[in-house]
Amino acid sequence: MHSFLRVVAAAVLLTLLAAAGCAEGKTEARPTAGMPETSPPVPVALTPQVADRAFRSYVTDEDVARAAGDERLALTWTSDGQSQLTAAEFRKAAYDGDPVRRFVYGSPKLYVPKLRDAAYPQWFVVSVDRSVVGEPKSKRRALMGFILRGPSDHWKLTLATLLQEKAKEPKVAVDAAGYATAMSAEDASVLIRPRDVGGIQATIAAEGPRSVAAKVMRSNAVTTGFYQDAKRARKKAKKKDITYTAVYTATPFPYFGLRTEHGGGLVIYSLFRNASLIAKDPGTPKPEIPQEAEHLLDGTVEGNEVDTTATLHFAAFDPPKARKGAEQAKAHMVADDGAVTKAGTPPIKKP
Repeated sequence: MHSFLRVVAAAVLLTLLAAAGCAEGKTEARPTAGMPETSPPVPVALTPQVADRAFRSYVTDEDVARAAGDERLALTWTSDGQSQLTAAEFRKAAYDGDPVRRFVYGSPKLYVPKLRDAAYPQWFVVSVDRSVVGEPKSKRRALMGFILRGPSDHWKLTLATLLQEKAKEPKVAVDAAGYATAMSAEDASVLIRPRDVGGIQATIAAEGPRSVAAKVMRSNAVTTGFYQDAKRARKKAKKKDITYTAVYTATPFPYFGLRTEHGGGLVIYSLFRNASLIAKDPGTPKPEIPQEAEHLLDGTVEGNEVDTTATLHFAAFDPPKARKGAEQAKAHMVADDGAVTKAGTPPIKKP
């Protein structure tokens, strides 16, 4: 089974990375922020106290930026996929004429791995209740990953994802000193190597419940559900003589693995979803711009194609390998969030 996962997940990730190269020339919600002033490049050991200060500083700084509607400032506190989502959120708010959302946070649980003092990047994960200001019923449990890439950098939110309804948050193991245990990308004590969890999810999204990968990961709205969503979208597009495709690909962003109680793992990571609507027949009406991408385009389709890329953040529980003779539990998804962050309508290619 382990060799199968290595082959399938590696093949999926390599194939999907190649597919991700179709983004050139497209409109994108991009971070445009410059770097803020930096602190002296003196390495500081990561401790639960350091992580707590970093999280609370982020909460304050984020709210200042969002209250002011200052996208440039907001982007200085994010990186990677979270920067893409933040830029897209500001752009959508401007398009809709609404203020950018502000958040209220509850009491956080900090999952701080014990790292070598001078090792970078440093990272930690926060589990915390988060509500949208003015929306009393909006409270959700958020899993937030923070990263510090060097002593002259500052802490940034690299990804945030939301616990799914009715999902049970995995219990991360924390020792008496307050430290969690980081899992390596190749950890063989769990069912799926942490680096391959995203590839397994992407395989099921592409192949559906009959996929061999479905033998190690449960059905969920963001696994077999993605497959069904694409199937319905293809059927709907076909009625208009339009071809719909959706491919889930790996990202170059950081992912985090934390040991849970009883030997499992909590894996937090990102995927891209690259989708296209193409009218191949010149006489066919041009595809309509999807509602979720309207804020990224000017309302016109130059050619016969609309391409979008969504940045998606997930968390999954990766169970420990079962002992010989015991029933093996499957991995399952516990959190997801994301939005379309890039869109384009390329002109028709000349023969």
